[in-house]
Amino acid sequence: MTPEFHRDKAIKITRAMRHFSTREYEAVIEGCMLAGTHWFNVALHKFGINLPAKDVMHAEYVHNGDRVRINLLLPQALEAMDEIESFRALYVRGNVKNGGRAARRALKNLDIIKKAAQGARTINKGKGAAPMP
Repeated sequence: MTPEFHRDKAIKITRAMRHFSTREYEAVIEGCMLAGTHWFNVALHKFGINLPAKDVMHAEYVHNGDRVRINLLLPQALEAMDEIESFRALYVRGNVKNGGRAARRALKNLDIIKKAAQGARTINKGKGAAPMP
């Protein structure tokens, strides 16, 4: 998927999330996961870490070598994605208390990922995994 297509999907999902408050924390966390993943892919494609044909679905399943590259370029975004993913098991599929607090944190993480994507610039001209700096 192209960075532009990811961006459009992230915007659409975020717009739909306006219908929920943090009381519907499951929907907020899940929406942050979906929109965050699209923004994350925008950054990965812009930096040339992944070609548009290779999208990340879950940051936790990214190969260790790629995680190192991503962590060098997007440490806050990777940490934010990881945290949102961890909330899904606890609050969306689980029954841990304080889901509203987790939803607020997920929204802050989404903003971190979005800003990282918006600030990403092409450094590897879309050739796939960037060499180690």
